[in-house]
Order: sequence, then C-alpha cells, then structure tokens
Amino acid sequence: RKTAAAVCISHSGCATIRIVEFFERGGEARVVTFYNTIDDKLVEISGPEKGCWVWMVHPDDAEVQRIAELTGAEPEMLRAPLDPEERARIESEDGVSLILVDIPTIEMEGKDFVYSTIPLGIVKTAEHLITVCLKDSHIMRDFALGRVKGFFTNKRTRFILQILYRNASRYLQYLRQIDKKTNAIENELQKTLRNNELMQLMRLEKSLVFFATSLKSNEIVLEKLLRSDLIRRFPDDEDLLEDVIIENKQAIEMCAIYRDILSSTMDAFSSVINNNVNDIMKVLTSLTLVLSIPTLIASIWGMNVAVPFEGSSVGFWVLLGVSLLASVVSIIILSRRKIALTHLFPYAKYA
Repeated sequence: RKTAAAVCISHSGCATIRIVEFFERGGEARVVTFYNTIDDKLVEISGPEKGCWVWMVHPDDAEVQRIAELTGAEPEMLRAPLDPEERARIESEDGVSLILVDIPTIEMEGKDFVYSTIPLGIVKTAEHLITVCLKDSHIMRDFALGRVKGFFTNKRTRFILQILYRNASRYLQYLRQIDKKTNAIENELQKTLRNNELMQLMRLEKSLVFFATSLKSNEIVLEKLLRSDLIRRFPDDEDLLEDVIIENKQAIEMCAIYRDILSSTMDAFSSVINNNVNDIMKVLTSLTLVLSIPTLIASIWGMNVAVPFEGSSVGFWVLLGVSLLASVVSIIILSRRKIALTHLFPYAKYA
C-alpha cells in the first residue's frame, strides 16, 4: 500500500489536502477516500467516522475486507458493483442495504468516443454510506469536489437520491451528445458514403442499446424505492424521489426516440447504397451492350469466308461507320429509357 498526499484546488479556489490511499496492481490505481460534513463543509478525513461517506474506486479484495470490517458492511455487497455484468437491483440484509444501478460512461476508443454503462453500488450501513464503482465517475467526482448544492454526508437519504438524480441527468447529457454526433455523421454521409461514418453510426446505435437496457433496469430500482421503506424518507425527499423518477423516464423516452431515428437513418443510408449499386450496375450493363455491337460486327467480318466489301478499299471505313452508327442508335434508345451512360458520372465519387 502507498499513501500519497496531494494538493487539489476545488471549484471555489480553496486549497485542501487530499489524503488518497491507492493500491497499484497491474498498473491500475485503486482509490479509497473518506469524506464527512463538518460545519456544513465537505472535509476529507483519514478514516471512517459516523455519518461519513466512503468513496471506493476499483478496490481489491484486501481493501474490500478492510472497509467491511470498519463499517459493518457485507463484503459481498461491496464486491457486487465490481462485476461489469451485474444487474441493477436492491438488497437488504441485517440492517445493511445495497442499491445497485447502472451509470453511463464515456471512453476513448481510437479516435472516437464510446458510450457504455457500468454498475455503481450504494451501500448504506447504520452509520456510513459507501459508494463502490469500477471506474472513477463524473457523478461521484462532482460530490467530492463540492459541486452539488445541498449535499451533506450525514443526510444519507438525500445523498442517495441526489446520486440517482445526477445519474439520470448524466444519461440525458450523454444522449444529447449522441444526438449531436449522429447529426454530424449524417452531414458527412451526405457528402460521401464511407465505411468509417457507417461504423460510427453502428457504434452509436450499440451505445443506445446499452443505455436503454440500463435505464429500464434503473427504473425498476426506482419504483421499488418508491414502494418500499428501505430508506427513510422525509417530505422533501419524496419530491426529490419523484423528480428522479421523472428524469429517468425522460431519459428512457429520449433514448427510444434517438434509437428510432438512428435506426431509420441507418435504413435510409442502406437503401441509398443499394440504389447506388443498382445504378452503377445499370450503367455497366449499358456499356457492355453498346460495346458489344461493334464487337459483333468486327467478329462477323473477321471470319475466314467471303464477306461483303472483302475486296473494297473503303470496306474498313464503311464497317467502322456502321459500327459507330449502331452504337449511337443504341445510346439514344437507352437514353430514352433512362439508362444513359451519363448516369455513371454522378457516382464516380463513391468509387
């Protein structure tokens, strides 16, 4: 274990000393921090106290066991959010409750951003509130940096609802980003149909599927919270819980709308590509037909038998003129049927 002290500047410009415990294993930093509200101010402390918040990011088994012993939390509840495939749910055992929800994440993959979801565990014990996640998230970082108004670690019910509300708001923010990115890709696709833009649309559609699944799972958790007495609620908390549910439903509706729009866009561009291929094949067929006429005439007059104009000095020019005339006539006929060779040029940019 290594302990590092770093000076961080909060959003208000005040310098505070952060005591960060982190564990290096496989090149990954495992962070555990403790916070408590003292005199209406969020302060980082060296260990768990009554009414404090324990923020755990990708802890190892030893740290999970240590925090479980210090806070009285169940080790299984602390390990549950560390499984990326863990489903959103609510558990309660011996006075310790677990609220597991999916939160949105954004990562760089090559030159593009990839949106996905990971579990976030909120464990409530008799005296502490613990949040566990695989990765450092903007949602919890905002609380640690004091960017959330009305946040107090000792008001655990409100703290839980504030986390859920900011989670739903983060989904909405990422959904708007996806919509803007989709529009930008559509503008590029109108200029040129390249595989790169189409692959970006496919990745965005995949992200929306992840978001839709996670939002519906979170909705079930919120409905259970509304019906159950798992967390003690005050009159103000009832309004906040309803706001959380409304925000989550809005995110579900926006995700469904964007999925439909993106799916329709993919279908439309697929149809455009098919039409372009059909038109190009039509042009190539026309070229083959036009060129086959002179080839046929030349083949006939190239036989080793007696043919007209065999001994004429102007025979070559007569056959050349007939071939050109037949080709021009075929082009005129194809043009009247809208199969002209000029159709080839508009699609040269797709080559």
